[in-house]
Amino acid sequence: MAQKRKDKAKKRVVKIAAVGQAHIKASFNNVIISMTNEAGQVITWATAGKMGFRGSKKNTPYAAQTAARDCAQKAYDLGLRKVEVFVKGPGSGREAAIRTIHSVGIDITSIKDVTPLPHNGCRPPKRRRV
Repeated sequence: MAQKRKDKAKKRVVKIAAVGQAHIKASFNNVIISMTNEAGQVITWATAGKMGFRGSKKNTPYAAQTAARDCAQKAYDLGLRKVEVFVKGPGSGREAAIRTIHSVGIDITSIKDVTPLPHNGCRPPKRRRV
């Protein structure tokens, strides 16, 4: 008989300090919020889709607010107290997510926009004909 393998992958242990980072990616379709420690290891995350919003409701400020509240509350319970916020993307839920993180009780030390901007890199797609 074949023997069963008993070696399992070890779960990664993340150190949670009082200071960390909040990354908000707000695209036109969804909002992704992740709280990390200083090293960039994810402590907790949430998206508008994970909160139950579907379709065009995912890119609303209310969906971003709900996702940010869930993510920030979990991080606060784990011991996160101060964050630097990094915002990426053109979506509509950027400000709502930042305000909600602050309302949970997490202090925001700085807000940085890290949206990538092309320096006339790739050629754009051809114009749409409708």
